[in-house]
Amino acid sequence: MNVKRIQFDSFGNEQGQLVPLEQFKNVPFEIKRVYYIVKTVDDVTRGKHAHRHLEQVLICVNGSFKLKVDDGHSSEIIEMNKHNEGVYIGNDVWREMSEFTPGTVLLVLASEYYDTSDYIRDYNEFLDYVNSKN
Repeated sequence: MNVKRIQFDSFGNEQGQLVPLEQFKNVPFEIKRVYYIVKTVDDVTRGKHAHRHLEQVLICVNGSFKLKVDDGHSSEIIEMNKHNEGVYIGNDVWREMSEFTPGTVLLVLASEYYDTSDYIRDYNEFLDYVNSKN
């Protein structure tokens, strides 16, 4: 599966922590877009899509949530709850985020600018797409 965990260095002391994110160093692509998700309501599932070309790194900077990744052949659920750990998601991977705790902040680094044509928002269409590539 085109998914991997990334451990980020964390520097600090009793005054706080700093976690640097650098393109082509600990983020494996040029960062063209950054966004974050906050104030997610109970029992909501976010994501529910895949990308044809876009790569992302997801980082839970506060709180926790569950990340489900699926390449059309296997799936995995990753507990996201560490401010210095990210998950790289390459293209052709379905993703869903759920079980957000109150106060969760999900930071997303993206390799491309927003392009609605890059999204696959229907799971059956996603399965057809990945199976046609094999």
